Amino acid sequence: MQIHVVQEGQNLTGIANAYNTSVDDIVQANELPSAERLVIGQSLVIPIVGSFYWVQPGENLFAISQRFGIPFQELAEINQISLEDPLAAGTRLYIPPRPQTETEVNAYVEPIGDTVSEELIESARVRAPYLTYLAPFSYEVNRDGTLSPPLLNDFPAIAAEHNAGLMLTVTNLEAGEFSEEVGAALLTNEAAQDELINNIIEEAQRVGYRDVHFDFEFLRPEDRQRYNDFLRKAAERLRAEGLLISTALAPKTFAEQEGQWYEAHDYAAHGEIVDFVVLMTYEWGYGGGPPMAVSPIGPVREVIEYALTEMPAEKIMMGQNLYGYDWTLPFEPGGEFAPALSPQRAVQLAYEQNVPIQFDEESQAPFFEYVDDEGNDHVVWFEDARSIQAKFDLMRELGLRGISYWKLGLPFPQNWLLLSDQFDIQKF
Repeated sequence: MQIHVVQEGQNLTGIANAYNTSVDDIVQANELPSAERLVIGQSLVIPIVGSFYWVQPGENLFAISQRFGIPFQELAEINQISLEDPLAAGTRLYIPPRPQTETEVNAYVEPIGDTVSEELIESARVRAPYLTYLAPFSYEVNRDGTLSPPLLNDFPAIAAEHNAGLMLTVTNLEAGEFSEEVGAALLTNEAAQDELINNIIEEAQRVGYRDVHFDFEFLRPEDRQRYNDFLRKAAERLRAEGLLISTALAPKTFAEQEGQWYEAHDYAAHGEIVDFVVLMTYEWGYGGGPPMAVSPIGPVREVIEYALTEMPAEKIMMGQNLYGYDWTLPFEPGGEFAPALSPQRAVQLAYEQNVPIQFDEESQAPFFEYVDDEGNDHVVWFEDARSIQAKFDLMRELGLRGISYWKLGLPFPQNWLLLSDQFDIQKF
C-alpha cells in the first residue's frame, strides 16, 4: 500500500498512472464520492502491492534501504540499479511490502437510543473481518450489582460469522456519565460485587462473550485498592469459566498522576491482574477543550512508554480514535462542545469550503481552517492515513499486543486498508 498526499494541480488520472494502478481502484479503496473531488493535502491510500519511493536530492541507496529496512543490495536488484552509479533525484524506486506483524484489534460499537441503526449494524458487519474483538458498549452496572445491557441486535451473529470474540464491556455509567457514586457503591459492597460477577458470567455464557472488559472511570481516589481487589476476585472467577479479563486505563504518564480520571487506575496492579489493558490514548483534543490533535503522537508515546515500565508489551492495546472535531473559534471554556466528525466527513468539509488540508509534523495529525457562512472561524483536527500510519509504526516499534478503536460507525476506509496490509489480525 502507498500513501499519497494530493498536491496542487494533481488529478486522479495522473496519480493512478504514477503508481501503475487505475482511477477506479483508488476511488473504491478510499470510498471517494467522485474522482474529481480532491483536496490539496488530502491523503489517499493507493491499493498496490508494496510502494514506490521517489529519490530526494542528496539521498543514496544505503540511506533509503535503512529507512525501509531492506538490504541495499536487495533494493538495487529489485530496481535493477547499479551499485556503482549515483542515484539521480526523482528516480522512482519500488519498495517491496514488509512482512506482516501479528496483532489483535478491538473496536467498540455504541448503539444510542432505543434502536440500533442500520448504518451501525452495517459498519460492524463491514469491519468485523478486521477485528479480534467486537465490544458492544456497554453493560451499565447498577449499585446492587445488576446489569443494564446494551442493545445487541445482530452484533453477536456478526462477530461469530467473522471469528471475532465478543467483549462484554462493563461500565459505571449512570444517566450518561461515569459515576463515582456507582463505583463506590459497588467497590464497598462485597455482596454487590459477587452479584455483579455472577450476572456477568451468566450473560457471557448466554450470549457467547470471550472477554470481560471493565471500563470504570472517574472512581474515587480512595477506591484504588478496592478496585484492584475487585479485579483480582473477578479474574479468578472469570478465568475459571474460560473467560479473558481486560480493563480500560486512563492515559497516565507516571504512577501517582493526580486527577480523578487517573488516581484509581493502578497500572502496575492491572498489568499483574488482567490479561490485557486498553490504554485510552486519545482525547487530548476533545469537544469541550481547546483545539488540538485528538491523539498527538508524542503524548501517545509517553503514555505507552510509561505503561511499559509497569507491564509487558504483550498486555497493551493502544487506544485509537476514529473521529475528529470541528471547533468554532475563538475557543471559550464552558461554551458549546465542538461536534465530532469522521475522517471522511472532514475531507468532504474541506472540499466544500475549498481549503487545503495541512499536516502538523509534531503531532503527526492533519487539520484545516475555514470560515463558515456566518463569518465564524473554524479549525478541524482529524485523522488520516499519515496519522494512523504513525500509530502503526509505534505499535510495531514497541511490540504492542494491538490496537483498540473508539468507535465504529465513523467512516475511515484508509485505516482499515493500511491495517490489513501491515498486520496479521488474530482471530478466535
